[in-house]
Amino acid sequence: MTLQQEIVGNAMQMAVVSLQPGQTVYCEAGKFLFKTTNVTMETRLGGPSSGGGQQSQSDGSGSGGMGGLLRQAMGTAMQAGQRALAGESLAFQYFTTQGGEGTVGFAGVLPGEMRALELDGTRAWFAEKDAFVAAESTVDFGIAFQGGRTGRSGGEGFVLEKFTGRGTVIIAGAGNFIDLNPADFGGRVEVDTGCVVAFEEGIRYGVQRVGGLNRQGVMNAVFGGEGLSLATLEGDGRVILQSLTIESLANALRKAQGGDKQGPTGGLFSTNAQ
Repeated sequence: MTLQQEIVGNAMQMAVVSLQPGQTVYCEAGKFLFKTTNVTMETRLGGPSSGGGQQSQSDGSGSGGMGGLLRQAMGTAMQAGQRALAGESLAFQYFTTQGGEGTVGFAGVLPGEMRALELDGTRAWFAEKDAFVAAESTVDFGIAFQGGRTGRSGGEGFVLEKFTGRGTVIIAGAGNFIDLNPADFGGRVEVDTGCVVAFEEGIRYGVQRVGGLNRQGVMNAVFGGEGLSLATLEGDGRVILQSLTIESLANALRKAQGGDKQGPTGGLFSTNAQ
């Protein structure tokens, strides 16, 4: 059953979901806005991929008895541990309608767009941390750790959210979105590491140094505002980028409050407190 949803608004969008009887949608804690009274809300540790999303109602006599319950508890604890390590929220909120159609509203935490992705079970989607807003209970949520060198160089690129299964997943980002396929641009694009919102499985994600260890490379790093790295996206598949990075938004807010300490260089020599 396809999740009926509508994304409304402009500068700060929200997703309005119409739940049919038997449907369940879950969101990351803090992304819920409103619901109708016939929609129940339950907060749980863990998502569907750990078994935390479909809690067993067994008294222990089924699903493997105590062994099954222990495996479920260990799976939930492992997923919660991964999310804690990644800096994500530990809890999910689950919404199910009772006695007819119900309505639930969700939103991201930054001014920008939202997007509903439809998973058909053949390809996973990866998203930057904090992009996830809500999904059907048939969609599994996981954490993917990008490889060592790529992760350390890429900043935001180290931890990725991974969505598998079938159904609708809703993500959010900052500013406006642009969809592209690296295959339409010679098979590879290079972007600011903070501009990547999400991409399909099959896209190769990496991080490269901006320029060489020469005069122009130093100029790019010191004065260009990009630091030392750019994200690279290669292959044939959908990529979603955002026009506003969290770092640039934070810098603008600090500057407006009189707390900008970048001076004339920005980039590598920025002294902003994190």
